Amino acid sequence: MAATEKDVWIGFDLGGTKMLTIAYQNDWKVLGRRRRKTRGRDGAESGVQRIITTIHRLLDECEIDSERIAGIGIGCPGPIDMNTGCILTTPNLGWDDVEIGKSLKKEFGCPVRVINDVDAGVFGEYQFGAAKDSRCAVGIFPGTGVGGGCVYEGRILQGAGVSCMEVGHTRISSSSRSSGYKLPGTVEAEGSRLTIAAEAAKAAHRGDAPYLAKTVGTDLAEIRSGALANSIANGDKVIHNRVRILVFPNRDIILKAMKMAHPEMTDEQIMAISEQNGYNKNAVDGSLKNEAGVDWFAFQEALGKMGYMGIIDIEGPTGGTKVDAADTMFM
Repeated sequence: MAATEKDVWIGFDLGGTKMLTIAYQNDWKVLGRRRRKTRGRDGAESGVQRIITTIHRLLDECEIDSERIAGIGIGCPGPIDMNTGCILTTPNLGWDDVEIGKSLKKEFGCPVRVINDVDAGVFGEYQFGAAKDSRCAVGIFPGTGVGGGCVYEGRILQGAGVSCMEVGHTRISSSSRSSGYKLPGTVEAEGSRLTIAAEAAKAAHRGDAPYLAKTVGTDLAEIRSGALANSIANGDKVIHNRVRILVFPNRDIILKAMKMAHPEMTDEQIMAISEQNGYNKNAVDGSLKNEAGVDWFAFQEALGKMGYMGIIDIEGPTGGTKVDAADTMFM
C-alpha cells in the first residue's frame, strides 16, 4: 500500500478569548478553518483537549485524513520554551508549564512547532504582508493582553531557547494594578483590552455607560473591542475617557497637535498636510522633520499633553483623512 501523501499543514492561533485553526495545502491554499472560544478559565488540561478537538473537527469538516498532516504550527500567548514546545506561562489564561507541543505530536503523529503568537504574527507580516522585504520588523499586538515580536534579517528575535519581546509585562507605572503577572503596573495591567473591559463593566454596572449596559451588560467575555467602539460611538463618554489613551486621536485632535507643534504654519498648510496623511510619513535621513516638514517629536509631545499616546499608524478605515477614535481603536 502506498504511503499517504503529507500535503496538509495545520496552523493554530491560541488567543485569550478565541482559538482559530486553518488547514493549508503546500501552495498555501486554504482548505478550511474553524474558530471557537478558548474558555481558558476551564484550565489547561481542558484547554489542550479543546485545541485537539478543534483540529479534529476541522479535519472532519474538510474530509481530510489526519495521516495527511505534514506538520502543525501553533502560536500561543506568553513566553514559550522553544526547545520543548512548552507554554511556560499565560497570565491571561492562567496556564503554566503546558506541554502543548508534546500533546499535539502524540495525538497527530506529526512534527509540531510551538511559537509565541505575536512572533508568529510578525513573521507572517514579514513573509507575506506589510513588512515584506524589510530588514527589521517590529509588531505590537494589543488584544486580551499586549504582545510584541521582532523579525530581524529574516530571523525571529528570541532568547536562548525562550521567546522574548514580552512588552506587555514591562512595568510602566507605579500602579498596583495587576494583569495576572507577578509584576504590577505593566503595559497589560494598564492598557490591555481585558483591563479596559473590566473598567467598562464597572461603569456599566454603576449606570455610567447606559448604551454598553443595555447592549452587552457587564460580562467581561462579551465586552470586546467592537462593543467598546459601539459604546463610544453611541455616547458613553466614560468609556471614551477610559480608553482614550489607547485609541488613535481623531482628526480635530491631530490638527490641534499640529498647530501646537508648528505654530508658524497656517491653517491651510496644516490642513494640506493632514489631507495627505503627511504627519505620519517617515522622517528622511534621520532628520527630526519628515518629508512633509513635520517635527515628529514635537507633534508626539503635543499629543501627549492632550492625553493621547501618539500615532503608530493613522491609516484607518477612512484612509487617514477623517479618522474617528471609535474607528481606529485597537481591535
